[in-house]
Amino acid sequence: MDAETARRELTEERRRLTELGEWSAEHRPEPPVEQEGAMGQHPGDYGSEVEESMERQGLTQETERQVAQIDEALGRLDDGSWGRCVVCGRDIDDERLEARPQADRCREHQEELERSRR
Repeated sequence: MDAETARRELTEERRRLTELGEWSAEHRPEPPVEQEGAMGQHPGDYGSEVEESMERQGLTQETERQVAQIDEALGRLDDGSWGRCVVCGRDIDDERLEARPQADRCREHQEELERSRR
């Protein structure tokens, strides 16, 4: 994958993720005003709301993480280091870059990172 194509794809994905994050923030429901108990909402409903809130928060955090990775890749495009592994400096294969233009590690070092996280 060439740098121009990568920049175009990364920029488009960043725009899409940013719009998703904005939409999610705009459609976040207000917390319930009622108190729990006999006069308030059912405890099961409260649990569902907490779960939904945690899912939205997780989505927001994941979206922010992905945008940060894209910004880093755009920075590597700017400084000429895009397409090379940040660990060993070898070229990242085209197949990997086409699938994931924000990749910053060769397959070997990405697999090593993933094994260490388990």
